[in-house]
Amino acid sequence: MEKVIDENKQGESLILDAKQGNKRKLFIESYGCQMNFSDSEIVASILQNEGFNTTQNLEDADLVLVNTCSIRDKAEQTVRKRLAKYNAVKKINPNMKVGVLGCMAERLKNKFLEEEKIVDLVVGPDAYKDLPNLIAEVDEGRDAVNVLLSKEETYGDIAPVRLNSNGVTAFVSITRGCDNMCTFCVVPFTRGRERSRDPRSIMEEIGDLWDKGFKEVTLLGQNVDSYLWYGGGLKRDFKKASDMQKATSVNFAHLLDLCARKFPKMRFRFSTSNPQDMTLDVIETMAKYDNICKYIHLPVQSGSDRILSAMFRQHTRQEYFELIDNIRRLIPDCAISQDMIAGFPTETEEDHQDTLSLMEYVKYDFGFMFAYSERPGTMAGRKMEDDVPEDVKKRRLNEIIQLQQKHGLERTREHLGRVEEILIEKSSKRSDAHWAGRNSQNTMVVFPKAHYKLGEFVNVKILDCTSATLIGEAVGYSENN
Repeated sequence: MEKVIDENKQGESLILDAKQGNKRKLFIESYGCQMNFSDSEIVASILQNEGFNTTQNLEDADLVLVNTCSIRDKAEQTVRKRLAKYNAVKKINPNMKVGVLGCMAERLKNKFLEEEKIVDLVVGPDAYKDLPNLIAEVDEGRDAVNVLLSKEETYGDIAPVRLNSNGVTAFVSITRGCDNMCTFCVVPFTRGRERSRDPRSIMEEIGDLWDKGFKEVTLLGQNVDSYLWYGGGLKRDFKKASDMQKATSVNFAHLLDLCARKFPKMRFRFSTSNPQDMTLDVIETMAKYDNICKYIHLPVQSGSDRILSAMFRQHTRQEYFELIDNIRRLIPDCAISQDMIAGFPTETEEDHQDTLSLMEYVKYDFGFMFAYSERPGTMAGRKMEDDVPEDVKKRRLNEIIQLQQKHGLERTREHLGRVEEILIEKSSKRSDAHWAGRNSQNTMVVFPKAHYKLGEFVNVKILDCTSATLIGEAVGYSENN
């Protein structure tokens, strides 16, 4: 997912308007990927119907939940620090109950309850509908756990409560789980096998967002390009489908086309893509519609064929280049971002130089870069020695980061002098007198507020930039308003 491993990002306390008659208070934080934040909206919806309103104040909560990430060890350590904070508050408020949701709950399971005794409740990503029963168990004084993975659950029948929302942008989940078995990744073990959501429920959710005034939707999945709905179940079973099911199936390019045509004034993004699954028809659909943003998060992880093979990435360096070439040919102004791992087991200096040369070829707009950290339960964790010294990992990571910053600045400078359509999402973090919003390429743009309002599409002339931000002035409304 885009920013799936941005573990330095602070967790967000999610705030919800009170539902009349609810007596109990929920405090919920999310860490990690966009899917976790989307899942927290599902959890809030389920618990809203069980008598819980959310609160900003940890000290006031009857139930505290943290939605967790296991993609990096640092992400798990961040969650553990928050759990220590929750338990410190719990000593003052002994009636408070504490629960762990998501990938870390799935990975560690009963350890939280039996060995560490730091939570009352452990719930995996596919068990959120069981929360009412689990909370009843906790209310009776018993610990509760459900980490069963599902082959069918997509939560397509749950209307998410939009938490901490700006009323402008929203996430809509289209797939869950992952069938790729990259040797460094815990996602297949924490989120289960890949399954796609019924397109009718996706379109209904987007329609509800449009009716409520939202202007942009990000379609979410661990691997959106492998989306495939045929009414029969898992993607891997498609070959068993009937001729009618195959004839009426919906793949990702078709879903994108449906979204763009049905909601021509809604702006669409998607995340995350996998190089092996991004087909030409997806790129052609992006090029066809102005309301599909010209931005692709395309994780590569390494520029070395040898390391890609060791990672069990199902694409080669050359195949990745061919995909990049097709994107540049069909969508010349498309922004591309990467995930990159430095210091994967057995990585040599030659492998590292291959990564740098791949970056020089692509010249990414953005990047999410990390030193390899062994994750228990993964193939790499079980069978490969973490043999690259930490100082070498750090040095290689620093070289990757420095090169990305150089390319990022080159890319943002290309926008200077242009007039670009910006969707106003929020006030600038640095100045209440300025708006902030993204262009089609997903770059944040800051400009004086003047008379413009949140949620409006505005044409902005780009006057200056940093390596990650564009600075400009509004020159009028976009025709999309």
